[in-house]
Amino acid sequence: MRPDIPPLAEVRRITEKKRDAWWTVLLVDPVATPLVRWTAMHTRATPNQLTWGAFLVGLGSAACFAQGDWRWLLLGALLYHVSFIFDCMDGKLARLTGTGSVFGAWLDFVFDRIRVLVCAVALMGGQYERTGDVLYIWLALAVTSLDALRYINALETFKIRHGMREQIKARMQAARESHNEAELAFMEDLLRENPEADVEHDRAVAAKAAGDTAAQAESTAEEATTVTAPETSGEPTVVDLQREFRRRFPWWTRCRSFLTRHRVRAHLISGIEFQMGVFIIGPVLDSVVAGTVVSGVLLLVFELAIIYKLLLSTRDFTRTLNSFEPTA
Repeated sequence: MRPDIPPLAEVRRITEKKRDAWWTVLLVDPVATPLVRWTAMHTRATPNQLTWGAFLVGLGSAACFAQGDWRWLLLGALLYHVSFIFDCMDGKLARLTGTGSVFGAWLDFVFDRIRVLVCAVALMGGQYERTGDVLYIWLALAVTSLDALRYINALETFKIRHGMREQIKARMQAARESHNEAELAFMEDLLRENPEADVEHDRAVAAKAAGDTAAQAESTAEEATTVTAPETSGEPTVVDLQREFRRRFPWWTRCRSFLTRHRVRAHLISGIEFQMGVFIIGPVLDSVVAGTVVSGVLLLVFELAIIYKLLLSTRDFTRTLNSFEPTA
């Protein structure tokens, strides 16, 4: 027994993400976090061993799905959820004990993709064997394709956002060296740290720090500029790459703040919810087709929303860069 493992409340603070999928927050963390603490205290299990355990249980779930019968589907759904709990535990154990590794992250990612592929083929293959309906073959292809699309979209979106930030930082660095201006901050980060603050409040604070008058702040809000640059050093320059999106959907900031206060990320239907809809909700209700179709449609809706949000963000990015031209 390890006496250095902190109490459960501290373990939650260390291991649980500030924002996570609602399925994880509501149905996984309440089980996974205490199990991680017990595992760290009473065993010598490593994160990679938990990753292997999640993978093997996932294969057991696929074996049950392949049987096609509803009772086997129930068992397969249960095993899939257990597999996902183990899958969440490996990262938590790594954060708690400091035993994470780059290879472990790669192993976790690869095993997740293989598990989805094998379970999709087994689930739809079992239903095809039971009914002879070729629709299940197409659904297996759809599930694997949507899972791949989600990861490709997430990776490319991250790369583009990172690239935009780096370009703005480089431009701001040059301006700061020339005019001794303050450091740079992004509105997304401010909202993430303080979810109760909406964008209007943050802009008002930034404008006040810059010494702007109320009339100047109102004029700035009406224009397309996304940079609030203080005249004196000491306060960060705030760059908002989500301004146009929030202007078009003002209710979203309040909704996002509410979700963040409860540790739920705004991307309500991500890959996690998609998998649970296909491999848990559909089999439990004995409605594999309906569960897969509804989950796939909802995933596409949210992925398209991410793409649309990225499009608006690129416009804010262009205006932000243009705002540096007079200074240059």
